[in-house]
This record gives sequence, structure tokens and C-alpha cells, in this order.
Amino acid sequence: MGHSDEDSGTPCLGIIEGNVPEFLTNMKAEDKSVLKIPHMGWNSINIKQNHPVLEGIREQDEFYFVHGFYPLPDNPDHVIGQTEYGITFASVMGFKNIIATQFHPEKSGRPGLVLLKNFCEWTPC
Repeated sequence: MGHSDEDSGTPCLGIIEGNVPEFLTNMKAEDKSVLKIPHMGWNSINIKQNHPVLEGIREQDEFYFVHGFYPLPDNPDHVIGQTEYGITFASVMGFKNIIATQFHPEKSGRPGLVLLKNFCEWTPC
């Protein structure tokens, strides 16, 4: 990402082009209730493209999130997985030999352990 909205604007490394906006405080769930920010809790990911790190991850698997910002890459091809929380945002991104998650795999139980195992065994091109 090239820029984050944190602290009124923070430059980032720019390895994956895009920005990191803050969640709006008035976002609503499908039932029209106001969503809490930061997003804290369990949520699933919608896998958009296959990746070795996601091998064995099922659509119903849930991961633990704690964040008030989200990645918004310029290139949609870098989005490997998405999550719904008031909006649809990239929760897994990949580019060349980089993989990034917006959730905490180490706090995500069995699915997180599967992801971490896959990451350790992954041999990027």
C-alpha cells in the first residue's frame, strides 16, 4: 500500500499499490444495526482466487479480526480473499512472493493453523 489514513496520513512501503482507508463509524449490518469499529471478532473469507496458502481453507471457516482500517489495492488481481463487514474489503492479498492477511491467523484456531502451515510450506516462484 502506498498510503494509510492513520495519523492523518502515513506513507507506506508501496510494494502493493493502493491505500488503507479507515472504516466509517456509521456502517450498518444487513439488519440495519450499527457496526462496531474497530471490527473485532470472527468472520469468514470469500476466496476469490486459488493460492497455496489457502489450501484446505473452507468457505465456512472463520478467522479472528481486530482492525479499524482495511486494504484497498489498486489492482483487483491482488485480492485473494474478501470479507464482508459493512463493506466488502480485501482480507487476503497476494503479489509475487508476498501474502498478507487482514485477520490474525495465530488467533484463528484450526483454520489459522492450516494457513500458517501452508505458509511455512509455500515455495513462491
